[in-house]
Amino acid sequence: MLEVNENNIPLTPIQEDFLTQKNINLYVLREDLNHPEISGNKWRKLKYNLQEAKKKGFNQLLTFGGAFSNHIAATAALGRDFGFRTIGIIRGEEALPLNATLQSAQNNGMIFKYVSRKQYQENNKYEKSFVESLEKEFGKFYLVPEGGSNVFAVKGCAEIINNISIDYDVICSACGTGGTIAGIIASVDQDKQVLGFPALKGGKFLKEDIQQLLLAYKNELNCKVENTNWNLITDYHFGGFAKVKPELVDFIRSFKENHNILLDFIYTGKMLFGLFDMIKSSNQLDSKTIIVVHTGGIQGNKGFEERLNIVI
Repeated sequence: MLEVNENNIPLTPIQEDFLTQKNINLYVLREDLNHPEISGNKWRKLKYNLQEAKKKGFNQLLTFGGAFSNHIAATAALGRDFGFRTIGIIRGEEALPLNATLQSAQNNGMIFKYVSRKQYQENNKYEKSFVESLEKEFGKFYLVPEGGSNVFAVKGCAEIINNISIDYDVICSACGTGGTIAGIIASVDQDKQVLGFPALKGGKFLKEDIQQLLLAYKNELNCKVENTNWNLITDYHFGGFAKVKPELVDFIRSFKENHNILLDFIYTGKMLFGLFDMIKSSNQLDSKTIIVVHTGGIQGNKGFEERLNIVI
């Protein structure tokens, strides 16, 4: 049975000479330790979605993702433990043998349907006609959006700050579909600065998505959203989603050696690389206490290591 550690998530201090020189206190909030398969923000984003699916009487979940999607793997694991049939609509053509992510999802009972990348463009995958065709094929399902980001995801991610026991000035999170950063924005005090690091190239578009999630959260769940002090840092995507470069690999390897914390290639690695670069190249964060949220996603590293022959 699923056992998730939602409480007492540690805050790990990061010691670096350049941080000391700038009088910066930096901590990593270890959300990645809450569960081995559904770690970090994935549990937060799916928790209330599962409750809603149960409440509405659904017995199967359908969601979307790429071949290395943490969300796909987490949804399959949750479906296994909570008695849901799971269906994954996978971007791109089928490739055999399955990579580690999809093999894990399949082992946990997920059924796959592969769709063209064109189908994914401009949210075509959510068109009424396509969703209806999926219902004809699979029967009624509770639809969880790609990345899990909706009002219930925001509600879950708003609980991330519950494990922060110190005063701080800035909180940082990587961004994929915007649900995690929206939950953080919705939950922090007005005097906190929130920095989001999109993993996608051209991540400025996420600003509107985040605003829409916050509006839906405020209106549909009748929740207050007061913090407007947030920004997206879009310069550290390394070429786009799931793209890596040697300097990112070196940084992740060095961070693990120095701090005994493994980062992932898609999200937290890029975020911390970007944050370190910002700190070193400017004074805007000097004398601040900064919290970095480790959103998990470590399961995806295995696929990169296999595909690119990387050893961390």
